[in-house]
Amino acid sequence: MPFTPTETRALLDQLGHRPKRFLGQNFLVDGNIVRKSISLGEVAPGDVVVEIGPGLGTLTGALLDAGAEVWAVEKDRVLHEHLCRTLKTRFPDHLHLMEGDAIEWPLAGLPATRTDAAFKIIANLPYAISTPWMDAVLSGPLPSLMVLMLQREAAERYTAAPGTRSFGAISIFLQTVYDFTPGFRVAASCFHPRPDVDSCLQVFTRKDEPQPFPPAVKALIRRCFQQRRKQIGAFLRLHLPPDTSAAWLAEIAACGFGAQTRAEQIPVALWQRLGVYSP
Repeated sequence: MPFTPTETRALLDQLGHRPKRFLGQNFLVDGNIVRKSISLGEVAPGDVVVEIGPGLGTLTGALLDAGAEVWAVEKDRVLHEHLCRTLKTRFPDHLHLMEGDAIEWPLAGLPATRTDAAFKIIANLPYAISTPWMDAVLSGPLPSLMVLMLQREAAERYTAAPGTRSFGAISIFLQTVYDFTPGFRVAASCFHPRPDVDSCLQVFTRKDEPQPFPPAVKALIRRCFQQRRKQIGAFLRLHLPPDTSAAWLAEIAACGFGAQTRAEQIPVALWQRLGVYSP
């Protein structure tokens, strides 16, 4: 069972540990949210699950109790040692725990030989790393399902529609390979210490035939959104050969988007077509 707020504070005192804001250490203390994460993840015995920032092990323990094989990465040495003394000793064959940075280890050390089969990511994601971590995940083997606790602002960026201020490069990269359902608001009282931002539990399901962008096209789209006020025609003339930019501009024009259009107005499906014309 998840620790209550009182139990969480007592355990942190016992460990001599103060939550680090720069690591986004807000510990989940609501059992309903843990159970909802397990339910949304459809966790079954034998599932391979990656977890990021297990902290005190609240979600980790629930995943292990559900029969999952968990690969987890924890950056904080005190918390890593605590998990080794507790959950690792209880589940020596099912918990693979490493100390490290999730940006460098976005799949928590899950071996490449294990990513050919379906695996999931279920995590209360440290808010400070959400977008660089997501970008790293989208650059490698893709999980079949992700259930992520996110800062609401990050969830809005990931699920943003074209024409909105939140729509950006990460929206395009993610929506190219994942479908999503409306997220669930999570109150600040579900964490200790209480975060200063709103939270959201969000589910992403891999598309049947995902077609992620090659690195060169991702880099081009990133540059485009770094200059998001620039008209798309002017931008492409600076960054692509004339015949390449003309071909894509003709295609988006046929859909009603002229050379004066700005990046945030162009739908994901048309950004996917850019890969056909780009090197």
